[in-house]
Amino acid sequence: MRIDLFTIFPNLVEPWLDASLLGRARQAELLDLRVHDLRAGATDPHRSVDDAPFGGGAGMVLAPEPVFSAVEATDAPRPLFLMGPAGRRFDQAVAEELAASGGFSLLCGRYEGVDQRVADHLADGELSVGDVVLSGGEVAALLVVEAVGRLVPGVMGNQASALDESFSDGLLEYPHYTRPASFRGWEVPAVLRSGDHGKVAAWRRAQALARTRDLRPDLLEGRGGLSDEDHALLARFDLDDPLAGPGAHPLS
Repeated sequence: MRIDLFTIFPNLVEPWLDASLLGRARQAELLDLRVHDLRAGATDPHRSVDDAPFGGGAGMVLAPEPVFSAVEATDAPRPLFLMGPAGRRFDQAVAEELAASGGFSLLCGRYEGVDQRVADHLADGELSVGDVVLSGGEVAALLVVEAVGRLVPGVMGNQASALDESFSDGLLEYPHYTRPASFRGWEVPAVLRSGDHGKVAAWRRAQALARTRDLRPDLLEGRGGLSDEDHALLARFDLDDPLAGPGAHPLS
């Protein structure tokens, strides 16, 4: 999987890509992550990449010439996505879609944004990580790289972990516990210490359903709501109460 990033701050992006899971995958050549400096496309002595907007207004805008030149000087994989608020909402489904592709590229905007001709004639589309305002697209692009990269086969030590995580089945993930079994009087649920793998799996599924219902009902709506089988599983662990709020039930 090859992913190229275009930014005016490669020194901010590279350390993140070299660390932890992404860094190990990069060293193992499971992920081919390449960072390009947009200033390489500048032609003036100061390597300028921005200019004042036509029509006036606060802030500066990334100019088209250095951006086009920087991208066209590479063999970066397509599609090229501009990180911006008008783009397709990035979620786990989009991450899975991109992970199944051969590769893609991300363009990080800065200042007040990029010249519209970049969006219209260079980028193949836009991606948005949410309705928030950022100083630039680097943080958003790194979010996309991590979400996609960890889905590439071999990147995670235990690939089954990706199947259990939040949003993988349209649900929030079940709660996790580790040693000690008792901490300040708070006990790990007995079912997790029972050694009964079937019951543990059922409990985890029930907890995922209950947490999603109580905390993110919008996700359940997207799945078509709870099925009769879901209700039966929730009832088995005394969690089948559609009026319950977060924390209303003990973790049986």
